Amino acid sequence: MTGERDLQVLIRSMRPQLHEGRYVFTTVRGAVPEGLEPVVTVAEPEGSTLVVRQEDADRAGLAYDYVAGWLTLRVHSALDAVGLTAAVAAELAAAGLSCNVVAGYFHDHLFVPYAAADEAVRLLTALAERV
Repeated sequence: MTGERDLQVLIRSMRPQLHEGRYVFTTVRGAVPEGLEPVVTVAEPEGSTLVVRQEDADRAGLAYDYVAGWLTLRVHSALDAVGLTAAVAAELAAAGLSCNVVAGYFHDHLFVPYAAADEAVRLLTALAERV
């Protein structure tokens, strides 16, 4: 189940997919509130960072200040692959877009400003076509 390591193949094969909905980064101390299903959880000394649907955060009364679109790069990238995150971040940065990357076992997940999510997909698709 080893993922792809070749950077050219990774970029050409990334096929970014935009998930429906708005996602937010929030933080809690202790357990995840009842009824929340985070798509990402990161344990930090200050508390757990959760990435959840905006409407779920609102319903739970959780504070946030960044609303994102969630993209998945559908290539199975190896966790020790070099350069994919840098190439993607550089492409988005050149367009003035922030990008928060989370690596899963099979795929990389990007959280970009919600209003620019479609543009991010377009930019990454164009990058894949150029490589």
